[in-house]
Amino acid sequence: MFENFTKPRRVVITGFGCVTPIGIGREDFWKSLRTGKSGVGQIESFDTADTKVKIAAEVKNFDWEAELNPKDRKHVARTVPLALRAAREAVMDARIEFENFTLGERQNFGVILGTGGGGLAFTERQYRYWFTGEEKKASLYTIPASTHGGLSSELSMVFGLHGLSHVVSTGCTSSTDAMFYAAQNIALGKQNFMLTGGVDSPLALGILKGFDLMTVLTDGWNDAPERASRPFSKDRSGIVLGEGAWIYVLESLESAQTRGAKIYAEIAGYGSTCDAYHRVRLEENGVEPARAMTLAMADAGLAPERIDYVNLHGTSTQLNDRIETVSIKNAFGKHAYQLKMSATKSQIGHPQGASGAAGIGATLLALKESVIAPTINLDVPDADCDLDYTPNMAREDTDVKIALCNCIGFGSKNSALVLKEVEV
Repeated sequence: MFENFTKPRRVVITGFGCVTPIGIGREDFWKSLRTGKSGVGQIESFDTADTKVKIAAEVKNFDWEAELNPKDRKHVARTVPLALRAAREAVMDARIEFENFTLGERQNFGVILGTGGGGLAFTERQYRYWFTGEEKKASLYTIPASTHGGLSSELSMVFGLHGLSHVVSTGCTSSTDAMFYAAQNIALGKQNFMLTGGVDSPLALGILKGFDLMTVLTDGWNDAPERASRPFSKDRSGIVLGEGAWIYVLESLESAQTRGAKIYAEIAGYGSTCDAYHRVRLEENGVEPARAMTLAMADAGLAPERIDYVNLHGTSTQLNDRIETVSIKNAFGKHAYQLKMSATKSQIGHPQGASGAAGIGATLLALKESVIAPTINLDVPDADCDLDYTPNMAREDTDVKIALCNCIGFGSKNSALVLKEVEV
């Protein structure tokens, strides 16, 4: 995976947990993906009377307080219980028993998470207390809880992990980048286990208004929210904000085999580039997103023709979906028309910095269960988006051995990961 080192360790995913707008836990998430369920609905977490946009993909039916000690509930962002619940499921899924870990083993177990907004919604609430005469409601820990870097520390403290504890915040590519850095630390022997993935919850009145100022959110589907996120459809009109956490346990292939652990996939390659073009717009030629994918495939030692499936960024904006299509054609050439693809955001909205980790969760469904989740709401074909996006219905009994997960972010960032079935 890292050609500058002679014997890097192969890195695999052995645990997966999630909290999503379409299901709490891996099995519910996968079941909803199969059936094309939409997690988009009317916003319930704050008053939208003064906003044009009144919909989002919120996590529903989740016991936030159950994940936290009573004394902590006032002092952490919503992202913390999301991440804790997903991490606990991932740890259990990987059959990790921390009570049996020595101090040395805990020192070699790290955490790297990706997030875009981190605790911004929490910070917004504290500001409201301060500026409306309700200072006594504000948290003593406003500053550390508002700092992105504290998010990984919450997991480190709960599980007693003394390895590195970092947060990557690179916009929409955050969790893709975080998972690469986590894999890199294992490949180079710097850590033995990693908790990694992404969590985000960019849902608050000020955040919604900020996104709306950029005119990137759809406001034409308030009365039919489940149809609002429609990547690659001709009548798509913008992003639907979402939230959630997708967390994974990574370890070396040798470690997983020694433990007899279930292996979901191997992280085989990574590539990242920057258009260096604009704060939010993509460059029309699609060169740099394509180059990120090409670098990821080269890192994995794979020709484009070896890729069976691509999980797309697919934000449901006119610009992103058109240029991502161009980028796929640039990266894969004629093979682009043979690829199976889908856009997970059609079902879960856009969870910002957790996007990459969410796409990886959907990709594992294809690799382990031979099911490609659909791109729902793809009702009106767009002449500029003419590839196979798996419209509206899941594709069962597929033979996906190798997949690429694509991410495109604000600030002209592009990142891609290659996952594949383990070949011993």
